Amino acid sequence: MTNQPHEGAYEGSYEGQYPQGYDPYWQQAYEDPHAGQQYTQQWQGQTWDTQVPGAYVPPQGQEQYAPAYTAPGAAGPAQPGTAAQSGGASAPGGLEVGAAETSADEEPSYGPATLVGNPRITDAQRARLEGRSPIIEPGMQPAALTALLGLLLSGTAAIGSYAVLVPLVVLQAVTAAGWFRLNGMWPARQGIALAFAGALTADVALVAADRAPAAILGTLGVWVLLALVLQLRSHAEPDERMYGLMATVAAAALSIIAAGYFAADTDAVTVGAAAVAVAILARVLPLPTPASVIVSLLAAAGAGIAVGGMTGLGSNGAFLGAAAGGCALIGHRVASYDYPSRFVHFTAGVALPLAAAAPAVYLLGRALG
Repeated sequence: MTNQPHEGAYEGSYEGQYPQGYDPYWQQAYEDPHAGQQYTQQWQGQTWDTQVPGAYVPPQGQEQYAPAYTAPGAAGPAQPGTAAQSGGASAPGGLEVGAAETSADEEPSYGPATLVGNPRITDAQRARLEGRSPIIEPGMQPAALTALLGLLLSGTAAIGSYAVLVPLVVLQAVTAAGWFRLNGMWPARQGIALAFAGALTADVALVAADRAPAAILGTLGVWVLLALVLQLRSHAEPDERMYGLMATVAAAALSIIAAGYFAADTDAVTVGAAAVAVAILARVLPLPTPASVIVSLLAAAGAGIAVGGMTGLGSNGAFLGAAAGGCALIGHRVASYDYPSRFVHFTAGVALPLAAAAPAVYLLGRALG
């Protein structure tokens, strides 16, 4: 039974619940034609959740009508707000239900009957219907974790290039898991494992090639081909296969590209990772979004100057810091997309700012060094 106004004739009777011929609700409706309308529940909004199979949703913008009572054996006049049925006998118990009047040139906007009821809408769709933004940015705690991981990259790069591998592996694992969950694919253990395996392969190839960037490009090409082959062997629907392929390729690409911190010049990693840490902390300050972005970029440039003065980059660290901070803000914005969950904030929200800044750190480090 749904919570909508009754439609169609009832079958059966109320025998055993009330004395024969008496029902307090319908008796009141018979005495007062408008009394039944106070029991009609009006549903506001465009959507509502139900678990009842074959649930009926009334069309929007049309008036709902309360049922009218007809005494047994008598055809009473049509009451206000109802439409009398024609050409049909009264149902057992003497109940008739009026139908909504529609014009001849207008089709009713009823949806087809379903076996599983109305589909549940996502949190992002509900937020849009309620006038709220579906974009929720990671808060201070994910930003603090990003800053901690960035400072670890910066500090280990000052020690030596191979020391960077320790925080880098953590960054790559969190990137792979966060991207899959950001795309709504969970659990996706095989895809996460495949992307993380590609990142580890890139690290090993860089070690074997003495940190030559060609190892990153070669690993990326092999892993894209591998993901394509695995998705072609899948028995899922074509749309699902394509969606899984794109998510796997993107997760693998981000995780592999993060290896650029290992291939880049150590001074550039020291400056760029520190700039990302400062930029993300400044981004979560309680400021309007335009002002927060400007403050973050200025803070990243300032951190680049300060840390660059301790390295061989000098004042060129300002350009590197600003570029790394801008890429970090893009990754931060991507992790805020479409009403993400707490798990997304603590994976993608932590890792994507650093992963997105890796290409800028490598390229500008080579250009400015």
